[in-house]
Amino acid sequence: MTTGIVAHPEGITSPPIDDLLEQVDSKYALVVYSARRAREINTYLRQRSAGMIQGVPPLVETEPDQKPLSISMHEIAEGKLNFYTDTAISE
Repeated sequence: MTTGIVAHPEGITSPPIDDLLEQVDSKYALVVYSARRAREINTYLRQRSAGMIQGVPPLVETEPDQKPLSISMHEIAEGKLNFYTDTAISE
């Protein structure tokens, strides 16, 4: 039995949180942006399987069994997405 840290983590720890936080303002923004993009990817994949291709496909190379949230995290880590916030400025 071996113990210790895995050299190349997989799953939710890949890409590392530190890399993801370099692309966004905060942990909370990361949650919102990744969840929003994961929903878009999920919708795209369902529509593609039904023969109706609409929306933006994944912007990174994906594995057949890769989950939409994991795909969105990789897109964020690679800087493939632009984030805009809807903030009103009061005078």
